[in-house]
Amino acid sequence: MLMNILSVLFFSVFLLCGYYLSKLLFSGQKLLVLIWFGGVFGLVMLMWLPALFAFVVGFTPAAQLLALGPVLLIGGLSFIKGTKAFEKPEFDRNDKKAAYVLIPLFLVGFYLFLTHTIEPAGDGSLHVGQSTFGDLSLHLGLVTSLSGQGTFPPVYSIFPDTLVGYPFLCDSVSATFLALGASLRFSMLLPSVAAYALVLIGVWNFFNDWLKKGNAAILALLFFFIGGGFGFAYFFDLAKSGHLSLERIFTGFYQTPTNIPSIGLRWVNPIADMLVPQRATLFGWTVLFPCLFLLRRAAFDDGDSRRYFAVLGVLAGSLPLIHTHSFLSLGIVSAVYLFDSLWHIGRQRFKGWVIYAVIVAVLASPQLFAFTFRQAQSFLKFHFNWANDTDSYLWFYIKNLGLIFLFLPAAFIMADNKDKRIYIGALFVFAAAELIQFQPNPYDNNKLLFVWFAFTCGLIAKELCVIEEKLKGLRGLAVLCATVLIPVFISGLLTLGREIVSDYELFGANQVEAAAYINENAEKDATVLTAFNHNNAVASLTGRNIVCGTDTFLYFHGLDTAKRRADVNDMFARPDSSQELFEKYDVDYIYVGSYERQEFDVNESYFSRHFIKAYENEEVTIYSIKR
Repeated sequence: MLMNILSVLFFSVFLLCGYYLSKLLFSGQKLLVLIWFGGVFGLVMLMWLPALFAFVVGFTPAAQLLALGPVLLIGGLSFIKGTKAFEKPEFDRNDKKAAYVLIPLFLVGFYLFLTHTIEPAGDGSLHVGQSTFGDLSLHLGLVTSLSGQGTFPPVYSIFPDTLVGYPFLCDSVSATFLALGASLRFSMLLPSVAAYALVLIGVWNFFNDWLKKGNAAILALLFFFIGGGFGFAYFFDLAKSGHLSLERIFTGFYQTPTNIPSIGLRWVNPIADMLVPQRATLFGWTVLFPCLFLLRRAAFDDGDSRRYFAVLGVLAGSLPLIHTHSFLSLGIVSAVYLFDSLWHIGRQRFKGWVIYAVIVAVLASPQLFAFTFRQAQSFLKFHFNWANDTDSYLWFYIKNLGLIFLFLPAAFIMADNKDKRIYIGALFVFAAAELIQFQPNPYDNNKLLFVWFAFTCGLIAKELCVIEEKLKGLRGLAVLCATVLIPVFISGLLTLGREIVSDYELFGANQVEAAAYINENAEKDATVLTAFNHNNAVASLTGRNIVCGTDTFLYFHGLDTAKRRADVNDMFARPDSSQELFEKYDVDYIYVGSYERQEFDVNESYFSRHFIKAYENEEVTIYSIKR
């Protein structure tokens, strides 16, 4: 508990220094914008500064403490320089209205994080929700191995000696708190909840700053976070025919009206299926929406565009190792806005664009060439129509996005010229997601499509509010609005409801106890022979190496596991003839639990005769190999 409190204080230093930097850079802005950018600056520094020191001293507590030096320097100088120019900021009227939406959205997400992040049960097992049952194990393993082994750049504990081909700063930020002594659950929750709050505020500020009308910005916010398609109608129809009961929405595994691939429902809810389970997306959007906020201002509004471009360059340059898809989508929108700027206002802001480009090139190039391009080039290929395997082109998007998609053509026609120019940048992101596959799984392009969707929500919300203003005084207007809007939100609300009540055991009590033994007795870099299950207690809870993890993670990171999987099978089933393999993979322990017995023909009699039985409970036996 004490180390959890100290971790909060450590984080608070970064947030406070970020706030003073925000006050210096954006003097005169409203209070919510200053708080938001302060939080973003603090979180970016927390992700990056320990990582930079870790390249020199390893990912150790020393690297975390060394990071305090530059952040205190930045905060101190910002406080001194910004004191004279500072005017007392306030919340504006729109921000106060938005609180009635932002606070409930935050509470829903906060509850999901609490119940979906290895929540301890009474019997000692660890539980998660539907959306985190898959990916959370990977993130836990990256956090525990990075903190425990201290190797930097990080390597896969589920595929030892291989550099992580994934934007790892979203996990190193939790490894920071674990390295400082916080509990694993708290280390995962603390930065995630903060990032989630910043995403909510960021999306709101982006819409409010662009649309300039509070009601339109609030409606756009609701469209983005809750809006969905006609999946609910499919569900009701299938329920009538007896093929699917409505009860299964709240009890079945991924039987929600936003996510049933077999019938072509693929447009998931961003809270339940993106922000809570996908840490790279969560932390990526934390930085992306400030970038879009600054980019739109710098490209289209009057004011100090060079300052916006400079800050934008630093934030954008931090993105590749946080979330590659956010960096890519921002790059596409930026390129479109550059050409738009040159076409409409000539070279007036060209110096600002040069400042932006140079800063991004300097900061992002080392990340791209050292990490991203090593892997991504082998994934690129032409792929049309995202994840549609079941329907015609238009019907796929109509049923997935519903009225939002149907409103789009009219909203674009109604929009003024400036809003059209703003929206065209998002259309190019949509085109890239529709035509190019960037990852082994084409579904992952939804991380690009959600950027297009944000602009779409803003455009449509603004024009709907224009129509509503013109119809004021019309009898039955409230009923008409409800008739139009309720179908937009039904699928999203049902999905969030399902996620709230979902509860799954990720690690059983016996597995947790066995992991505790390994944590207390095994070397930090020990290698354990285990099964390939994705919810691998050894990899996730101890950070120790295992010979080979699940293809659920490794295949989609571009790794071929066939040889190692065959070797693991041989070591379990034929240990008497596999001594060279035990030495090749430097195996220190053999973990035999329910997954191992189910997947392999385990020769436990050989293990009992030739190795030391170091630990045993009702489910798990751990053998120690002494060399």
